[in-house]
Amino acid sequence: MKKLFLMLMLCAPMTLFAQKFGKVNTAVIMQSLPDVAKADGELKALQKQKENEMKGMQDELTRKSQEYEKNKSTMNPTKQKETESELQALYQKIQQAYQDAQQEIEKKSAELQNPIIMKVRNAINAVGKAGGYTYIFEEGAAVYTGETVKDVTAEVQAKLNAAK
Repeated sequence: MKKLFLMLMLCAPMTLFAQKFGKVNTAVIMQSLPDVAKADGELKALQKQKENEMKGMQDELTRKSQEYEKNKSTMNPTKQKETESELQALYQKIQQAYQDAQQEIEKKSAELQNPIIMKVRNAINAVGKAGGYTYIFEEGAAVYTGETVKDVTAEVQAKLNAAK
């Protein structure tokens, strides 16, 4: 029994040494994917569209505000209050439109990026399983990487390219 325990104690550290570690740079992988460029293009087009809409609304507010300031002295107090209320309502409408645009852009970004991220994760998992890795770390996330850690970025890129 004592010999069995001693043998187990001697073998246990060896299993730790048998572990295989890898690292991957997903930023490099993402930059090389055509899907990312396409998604970025769609997102930039949406942002430009929303910017144009907001500029139109802002120009309208500026125009009406300047018109109000120009005609304010000839308006009666009731008309002044009414016009000020309209300007305030338009300003609030612009603020709401800005928030809605931001939310729409964020939603579209997630909608475009999530399938790409899942594709990369699946490729990393496939490389990990095929290579027998215990862990694959994102480059830069580990405090220390020894000489036995292999960079599998190229393998993941190759897996993604083979899937096309």
